[in-house]
Amino acid sequence: MKKIKVGVIGLGCRGSSLLKHILMQMDTIEVTAVCDEYYDRVQKGVEIVKNACEKTVYGTTDATELIYRNDVEAVFIFSSWESHIPLAIECMKASKPVGVEVGGAYSVEQCWNVVHTYEQTKTPIMLLENCCYGRRELMALNMVRKGLLGQIVHCEGGYCHDLRDEVAGGAKNRHYRLRNYISRNCENYPTHELGPIAKILNINHGNRFMTLTSVASKAAGLYEYVRENMPDDKTLADVKFSQGDIVTTVITCAGGETVKLTLDTTLPRYYSRQFTVRGTKGMYEEVTDSVYLDGDGKHFKWKEEWGNAEKYEKEYEHPVWKEYLQSGVYGSHEGIDWLIMNDFINCIIENKPFEIDVYDMASWMCVTALSEQSIALGGAAVAFPDFTNGKWQLNKI
Repeated sequence: MKKIKVGVIGLGCRGSSLLKHILMQMDTIEVTAVCDEYYDRVQKGVEIVKNACEKTVYGTTDATELIYRNDVEAVFIFSSWESHIPLAIECMKASKPVGVEVGGAYSVEQCWNVVHTYEQTKTPIMLLENCCYGRRELMALNMVRKGLLGQIVHCEGGYCHDLRDEVAGGAKNRHYRLRNYISRNCENYPTHELGPIAKILNINHGNRFMTLTSVASKAAGLYEYVRENMPDDKTLADVKFSQGDIVTTVITCAGGETVKLTLDTTLPRYYSRQFTVRGTKGMYEEVTDSVYLDGDGKHFKWKEEWGNAEKYEKEYEHPVWKEYLQSGVYGSHEGIDWLIMNDFINCIIENKPFEIDVYDMASWMCVTALSEQSIALGGAAVAFPDFTNGKWQLNKI
């Protein structure tokens, strides 16, 4: 079996976990180089590889050096949000297929740059949005494709995750979220919720995003958390966080659909992606893991039906998950990390188009930059760029 020689950039909590529990377990790749801006993390990455396969790989703090190494055929980028697009562009210029961890863009210009670089180099690039491979997300997609929910009218999603400890501990843990929450106010992590929705709405394939409006609540959660839980931390004592506790974003589509996104990461709450699909014949809702179809007649006793999505698995389980359940679900985040990393490598080996391409990447990541503009303008509507330059009308599913 052909193995792809890969380099890994970014060895923080996420990167080192993926290296150890996913990449080192794949028989289709050979990790040949690792990189992080902090040398101790580089050493940790080298140690992870050595423990897994008794091989000493090259370690460096220079990402550009890794990208241009002859023994690196493809690159995974797991580093900070700010570095994703610049490093991805460098990979494409070096003709190295690249998988990029999720996050938001810092400007619309960045998104255009990544699209233009791809169109000039034709080097494959994929946004590693694992939630597009989620079991319920793919089941809902299958339901939509088979017409069970009728004509789709509205979708919702959220990144609802109590990150107060992670953000406030950013200085100690060298985590990029802290500086972003201090200096920015935006929908800073849109793709977990938006990616699966974009697939359902055929974005860039017969449909596209048209406008965006975002508003943000005040920023109170982190300030209170720091005061109560980190009273001796003088560096954060007087910090004024810019990031609103709740950011609500509404997107309109060319097909007439609407999308609502919620960022909720600095108040106490349970984890949820709030994935919801509404159509003329029914709905799916992640919060209660429920399907409701027209004619069920139980809308006043709906709690009795909560959790009924299991009843639809036999008929509507997506083929990807049918096969995965038979072979054995593996790895972190309920198996979706393995699915997306494996898909990325297999597409390179088989020379197939990536499931999440550069136009998806630009369209989803630019939500962060557009939301920052909209919030600063008091919730004014801003226009989405058409990164396909009209090709969305021709690229039908």
